[in-house]
Amino acid sequence: MYSFLSKLAAWLGQKLLVAGLIVAVGVAAYGGWLFLQEQGHAELRRERALQELSVRQDQLFALKTAIEKRVAEFTAEISAQQQRAQKARAVIAALRTLESWWDRLFSNPEQQKANADQIKRMEELDSEALRRVNELRQLVAKTKGEMERMEIDLAGVQRELGAVERSKSTVLIYLRAAWEQTKWYVALALGAYFFGPTLWALVMYYGFASFIARGRPMRFVRELSAFPVVGDSHVSVEVVLGGIEVLRIKEKYLQASDEGLQKKTRFVLDWRIPFTSVACGLTELVEMRRQDPAGESRVTLSNSVDPHIELAVVTLPPGSSVILRPSFLGGVIQPDDHPLQIRRHWQLLRWQSWVTGQFRFFEFVGPCRLIVAGSRGVRAEEMMVEGSPAAQARRTNQDATIGFTPNLSYRPVRAETFWGYYRGMNPLFDDLFAGRGVFILQETATPGSAAKSGRFWSALWNGVLKVFGL
Repeated sequence: MYSFLSKLAAWLGQKLLVAGLIVAVGVAAYGGWLFLQEQGHAELRRERALQELSVRQDQLFALKTAIEKRVAEFTAEISAQQQRAQKARAVIAALRTLESWWDRLFSNPEQQKANADQIKRMEELDSEALRRVNELRQLVAKTKGEMERMEIDLAGVQRELGAVERSKSTVLIYLRAAWEQTKWYVALALGAYFFGPTLWALVMYYGFASFIARGRPMRFVRELSAFPVVGDSHVSVEVVLGGIEVLRIKEKYLQASDEGLQKKTRFVLDWRIPFTSVACGLTELVEMRRQDPAGESRVTLSNSVDPHIELAVVTLPPGSSVILRPSFLGGVIQPDDHPLQIRRHWQLLRWQSWVTGQFRFFEFVGPCRLIVAGSRGVRAEEMMVEGSPAAQARRTNQDATIGFTPNLSYRPVRAETFWGYYRGMNPLFDDLFAGRGVFILQETATPGSAAKSGRFWSALWNGVLKVFGL
């Protein structure tokens, strides 16, 4: 629980820090642009702002005076109407005292009629006065509400006026002007920073990836007469060179060798693909062969730089081949009288290539032996069903794929879970292989500490290599 809370706090702190940097950089950059565009006009703009705020303050003061006068008038009229009502009720009470049975029997009928008419007029006057009092009280409440809102506006103008009067610094003037003109753009940038990645991930996973995964798979050859054999991976492997074989290996993989081997430097793996060789680090290789064609010699290979890298030997007999990313290739063992055969397959008109960013595939053709390197080990998935013509299908993490036999149907499919893709634990697409063949993968695709420290440049370089199938 503590670990989760600490990670959450670190994530929130990072987000808030970047958000603050977005605001600061945006306002400072626009403020600097204003300074360069309007250098010398800062004091004039300040005086103009003071003048506008002063006029606004005077208008609000005048409005306040008018509202106070209106409230006083309404209050005085309420008092007058209440007095009228009281007088009307007093007259009504006096006339009611004259309505005894004696007066009704022996007094003047005309006088009684006049008294009744007077009572009716007084009652109407009393009702009218009370109605007017209620109306005036509502007007007073409404006017006081207007006064409260006006006083809030007046307080804001006074604060702004005081801030402008105190901000005689040119820097503050430009920062204030920059904030007023960029605050909505800054808010948009913050919204894109906080919610943009999530929205983008949702669109890519549920929209784009779901549509692309329905594309037609790639298949480079129909059938293979033989399949590669992938040996067990170890931190160090021992290979045996026959009399007519030559080994070309990266210097960092060479650990030990028998005495008597002829050695020289091979500047690139294959002069037909010099740029590919350079990009994959297949340069300045150590070339080794026996001086005596009779007999055998042993060479021990191991990665002297990264202890997490394990090596495996992929044997390609005649008639077999494998699509392989050269960046996983550590070396090649081939017959001295048989040049290394590499076929290149360009796939420019396929959706899968544009989605995965890989437009070129390299097919290594036997007979030869390939030394491949993988993180935490190299493993082969053999999709062979004895006596069954039905095609199998198996998916794997795209970052872990090293190579596959060209007779397999290959296409990218959407990652199995959105959360794994969103958290960066799985790429958007997995590799799906179908058919009867072999595909090779490394056990993990986790970068080491050196790669993490330069994650951005590493990802950029890996993307460039992927475009060219490396």
